[in-house]
Amino acid sequence: MFGRIDHIGVAVESIDDTLPLYAEHYAMELVHRERVEEQGVEAVLLDVGENHVELLQPLGPDTPVGKFLANRGPGLHHVAYQVADIEAVLASLKAAGIRLIDETPRIGIRNSKVAFLHPKSSGGVLTEIVQPAEGSH
Repeated sequence: MFGRIDHIGVAVESIDDTLPLYAEHYAMELVHRERVEEQGVEAVLLDVGENHVELLQPLGPDTPVGKFLANRGPGLHHVAYQVADIEAVLASLKAAGIRLIDETPRIGIRNSKVAFLHPKSSGGVLTEIVQPAEGSH
């Protein structure tokens, strides 16, 4: 069902303040930075082999990541798995009784299609499934 781990999402108060830890001390290459208005975040992707770490800075306190930071503070936000056909995977998960936050995919970073699974159905971990846009990996 899942092709590989696409990325690990980390909620941060400030990308600019956190970036040196990942880029300089961990020697991860910054490969993309984008404001994703629909999800209420500014996000960066850093390469780790064929996978990524995604740093998520909320655009405001009333966004999902803003609320996460207010409740839990900075740290691991979600794990994202790459899929080839997100609609088929969502249908399969729904049929299996997995609680979906997103019944239909939405647009994520780099024009990918994304959907989230509720942590209560995924072992307490907010889980994202990602279908990359054509031509990306």
